[in-house]
Amino acid sequence: MHRHYIGGEWVTGAADPAENINPSDTRDLVGLYAQANGVQASEAIAAAAAAQPGWAAATPQQRADALDFVGQEILLRQVELADLLAREEGKALADARGEVVRAGQIFKFFAGEALRVPGELLASVRPGMAVEITREPVGVVTVIAPWNFPIAIPAWKIAPALAYGNAVVFKPAELVPGSAWALAEIISRAGLPAGTFNLVMGRGSVLGEVLLGDPRVAAVSFTGSEATGRRVAAACVSRPGAMARFQLEMGGKNPLVVLDDAELDVAVQCAVNGAFFSTGQRCTASSRLVVTDAIHDRFVAAMCERMAHLTLGDARRAGTVIGPVVDARQLRQDLDYIALGQREGARLVAGGQHRPQVDGQPGHYLEPALFVESSNSMRINREEIFGPVASVIRVRDADEALAVANDTEFGLSAGVCTTSLKMAAHFKRHLQAGMVMVNAPTAGVDPHVPFGGRKASSHGPREQGRHAAEFYTVVKTTYVAP
Repeated sequence: MHRHYIGGEWVTGAADPAENINPSDTRDLVGLYAQANGVQASEAIAAAAAAQPGWAAATPQQRADALDFVGQEILLRQVELADLLAREEGKALADARGEVVRAGQIFKFFAGEALRVPGELLASVRPGMAVEITREPVGVVTVIAPWNFPIAIPAWKIAPALAYGNAVVFKPAELVPGSAWALAEIISRAGLPAGTFNLVMGRGSVLGEVLLGDPRVAAVSFTGSEATGRRVAAACVSRPGAMARFQLEMGGKNPLVVLDDAELDVAVQCAVNGAFFSTGQRCTASSRLVVTDAIHDRFVAAMCERMAHLTLGDARRAGTVIGPVVDARQLRQDLDYIALGQREGARLVAGGQHRPQVDGQPGHYLEPALFVESSNSMRINREEIFGPVASVIRVRDADEALAVANDTEFGLSAGVCTTSLKMAAHFKRHLQAGMVMVNAPTAGVDPHVPFGGRKASSHGPREQGRHAAEFYTVVKTTYVAP
């Protein structure tokens, strides 16, 4: 039994434990994980509130040492942790290992940032007066993470929160408690004061009201669906007393534009990686492939050829490129959207078939799907599917490609494939997205740079990199008279 971590102690759950099932082989039980109720969530918040002032008073070196310990152990155990991640989430082992390494690098980056908390000293317009601008921790932070990056996304929320002197209550996604628990176990040995970091596992419908509404929580960092993000925002704003600050990373319907002059091999590699790696279960996935007329037919033919060689299988098996969908519910949603696309008039030219078994293993397997003859008004091009499903949208020229790419309520990531410096500069300037990729997949961001989008994709300060200080700290201005 894997228990909660509250106030420096491993605590038994208040409800029946939940099973963690391997989507590559649904006969395989990864483990049993405790489930919290509202009372235990409140206890975790109380522990964090009691511990936070002491952690805020710790020296920068103490905070740096703790985070460096976490990052170093993650990197030393990357093979073991990647195997666990692939087993519980279904991400191909190579991608899982890359995610684990990224998590370790994030903790080590913020170990350095703990020593570099910024501030300013300014002269006042009044004679002899000095002005100090400093940053202080916000207090207790609730971290709510999704299932698709079960160790990297928690890392890029928890690490900066701790680096800047906050206390954390972490609720991972119900589908992937294993990676979260392993991360919590490492953090539990990093030398933090009891209560500085807390792990509560369970359903959002059970824990959400407490984790969002408790006045002791100063800030909430959330990654998940747009609908849930709006509910998080409403809860943070509407609670009695002081509102909680909130940071939301939500959906995406990301375009990859392929212009006539693009190198075909580069464009296909970008599209296949962005659309189908990690089984398409990325908010930055290239779900809309906006392709100009002169290259369209060659691009589609090359995509179909490349997709025919993508190995679908057990996420932990050597050679697997595409693992299973995370669970039966997500599989059903993906299949419903594939059926919807066909009803809307799009033509399925590759994949899209559910395989109940691969190599004798029962799992949630879905062949990556590619639609052509689709329009940007179709629901498959308006709504986030969150699976290995991409649509090609044929356009006349670069002007129409830009207009179609920007015609979405989302604005997380966007890409363009071109050999023209002029076109690259034009699209970099005019794509309405928080992140723009030129001749690179729309998915994949370095751990030291800001992550986030525009429109309905994101709300609040950016995550990752030095920009994380904007959310996890508050600015204080102090005047000092002579």
